[in-house]
Amino acid sequence: MSNRSHGSGKFDLTQFEKLGDEVIIEPGVLVFHPENIQIGDNVYVGHYTILKGYHRNKMVIGSGSWIGQQCYFHSAGGLTIGHNVGIGPAVKIITSFHADEGIHVAILHSHIEFSHVVIEDDCDIGMGAIILPGVTIGCGAQVGAGAVVTRTVEPYAVVAGVPARILRMRN
Repeated sequence: MSNRSHGSGKFDLTQFEKLGDEVIIEPGVLVFHPENIQIGDNVYVGHYTILKGYHRNKMVIGSGSWIGQQCYFHSAGGLTIGHNVGIGPAVKIITSFHADEGIHVAILHSHIEFSHVVIEDDCDIGMGAIILPGVTIGCGAQVGAGAVVTRTVEPYAVVAGVPARILRMRN
């Protein structure tokens, strides 16, 4: 295995696959593979966020969404964020993981599995939440601060904890 740089994360706005109107990308944001990232209209991306696009699959951020500072979005497996989604500071979204190939293969060197993450429209993701590969967060759901979401969340559910569990349904 050879190590290589993933690049500087510096970008030009013309490099995005799609960049809507009235998008604010604050200073310190790093973007990798912007050619595989689509951002809708009226989106805010906070300071020091990392949008880690990948050489395949897409990262799609819907119109009207707000992303707090110091978030980390990794879209190797594909990432779709709907419209009017609020994402608090320091949220991490991961779309890949190392498979368990047994004790004779270092986890670091094992096969990488990819799994799409979807956050549907009108969701709210609390500060410091972590969303793991393969999860769908249903329309209008709310994820509490610091939650680790390991499974799909029903529409309009309020979840919190490690691992995240349903606390109640929104009316």
